[in-house]
Amino acid sequence: MSRIPELVPVKELRQDTAAVLKRVRSSPQPLVITQRGRGAAVMLSVSAYERGERERELLRLLVRGEQEITAGVGQDLDEVLAEADAVLAGDGS
Repeated sequence: MSRIPELVPVKELRQDTAAVLKRVRSSPQPLVITQRGRGAAVMLSVSAYERGERERELLRLLVRGEQEITAGVGQDLDEVLAEADAVLAGDGS
């Protein structure tokens, strides 16, 4: 079950930006900035943003891999494992 996001009125953001930024940095959850009672923007800490970007990139890679599998493109698992063994052994071939 997902958490209900914390709402911050834009007026509060204007009046006490430092306190709102402190809340953002201390929480992995985003803050939703509201204007006239409606969501207007989302604030994330840098670490939460970077984590989300890494997760999205991983999902993109998984989708691309699935597409390659469907298309019959890519390398055989034995080839990949042999290449990994060579890299780990340090001969780089």
